[in-house]
Formats: sequence, structure tokens, C-alpha cells
Amino acid sequence: MDKKFPRTQVENISLSRMLIGTNWLLGWSHTSSSADEMIKRRYDSAQAFKPILEAYLRHGVDSIMAPFGLSPELTRAVKETEQHMGQEIIMIDTPTLDVTDSAEARRKSERLVKDSAKRGARLCLIHHSAAEQLVNKNLGQIVRLDDYTGMIRDAGMVPGLSAHMPELVVYSDQNGYDVQTYIQIFNCMGFLMQVEIEAVASIINNAKKPVMTIKSMAAGCCSPYVGLTFSWNAIKPRDMVTVGAFTPDEAEEDIEISLAAIEHRFPDLEKRGSPNEEQAAFGK
Repeated sequence: MDKKFPRTQVENISLSRMLIGTNWLLGWSHTSSSADEMIKRRYDSAQAFKPILEAYLRHGVDSIMAPFGLSPELTRAVKETEQHMGQEIIMIDTPTLDVTDSAEARRKSERLVKDSAKRGARLCLIHHSAAEQLVNKNLGQIVRLDDYTGMIRDAGMVPGLSAHMPELVVYSDQNGYDVQTYIQIFNCMGFLMQVEIEAVASIINNAKKPVMTIKSMAAGCCSPYVGLTFSWNAIKPRDMVTVGAFTPDEAEEDIEISLAAIEHRFPDLEKRGSPNEEQAAFGK
């Protein structure tokens, strides 16, 4: 039987500590437009998504983060994979709300939140591009945030924040907003991080709520072994690492590397490829 991945808790919801990332399923490579198109060509239907979702599920990685409103095919694949595998997949939605201070914008955002709930999301984290518009650094507040977390609660989901700007975690904790988990960029390269790695590590380790870290391999700037080993050893036992993969085999490798990091052992991996693999420097 495959080893099951460790779990954590966000409010009353049990999540796998590894979250399924979707940039390399939906076409956001963070490297080039040609890479984006390569992803979209491979994952162009619900059927295409299923093998990689099944690979994660076999190891108990059953929690997936995505802007599901942008991909009906991924949403369909999640539902069909649940039925096929007989396991729930916990959907963490990240909708981009219209946070303009007007009645029409509020109605629009409320519709988006209700759509998220209808798709089956259990957690709803306001996308960073929307949430960061509400930040007032002078006041140390996220103004009108309660409007949106209230919408999420009313729709029956657990509210959270995508906090690429690390101040969102600090302000939310200080002001006691109804935010039960955070998304935060965190990787050993400092890729896309707004302040130093040590500063973000401190914010994550002092956060009052569990943190979902993203960009662990810095969009391919470092190897899975380096990126994942760093991430798992630099966060709290209740925090999570979001790990995207392009193929089921990559998912299997990332899961083994992650389990090894958590268990403080060396992962069981194949040797690196080379025209001459019989080199002592490659190990046994």
C-alpha cells in the first residue's frame, strides 16, 4: 500500500500537507509563453487531468488549489476522479473578486463566491491581486475585508487570503479578521518574494493560522530535491507546501522527496541521466 501523506487542519477541514498545485496544469509556467502553450496543449480536457490527479490521490494528497472558475474542465476532472477513486478531493478555490467599493461590485463578488461554493470548494481564498488592493499600510489594515470573508462564510466555505504581499498575514493576525489560512510565496531562491527569505520565514513561523506555501521550486529555478527539502524544513508542522507537477511521474518523485524531507532521510530516487551513467560521481 502506498504511504499516505501527513495531514493538517484548517478550522474543521482536514487537508493533506502537500497541496496539488495547478500552474503546470492550467498554463502558468512563470517561464515563457511557449511553456504556457505546451502545458495547455497537454491539459486540454478533463480526461487529460485525471492521471495526474490519481497519482496524487494514491498517496493521500487529496487537496488541490486552483482558480477553478477559470477551468471548467479541471473542475469536471476533479469530480470524475473522486467518483473513480472513491475519495473526496478537497477544493481550495482562489477567485479574483471585484473589490471596488460599490454596490454593483459587491453583487459581482457575491456571485463569484456563490459560484465557488456551487462547484464544491470547501475553502475560498481571495486572490492576492484583489486582496492587496484593500491593504492600507498607514493604518495597518485590510479595509473592508470583512465584506468578503462574510460572503464566503454565508456561502458555507472557510475563508482565507492569498497573501503574496507578506504584510497581509501580519495585518490579518493583528486585526483578528476571519481568515483561517494564508497562501504565501516561499522558496529557497527568493523567487517572486517581496522581501528577504528570512523575513518571510519569520512571518510564516509566527502566523496564527496555517500557511499554504507556494512556488517551492521557484518555477523550475531549483531542483525538486533542493526546493522541497528547504520548504518542508523551514515551516511549521501544521503548514503546507503546494507542489505542482507536469506528469504523474513528476508527482510521484515530488511526493517521495517531500516524504523524505519530512522523515529526515534521503529520498529513493533514480540516478541523474547521462550518456555515461557508470560514473562514481553519480552515486549508486
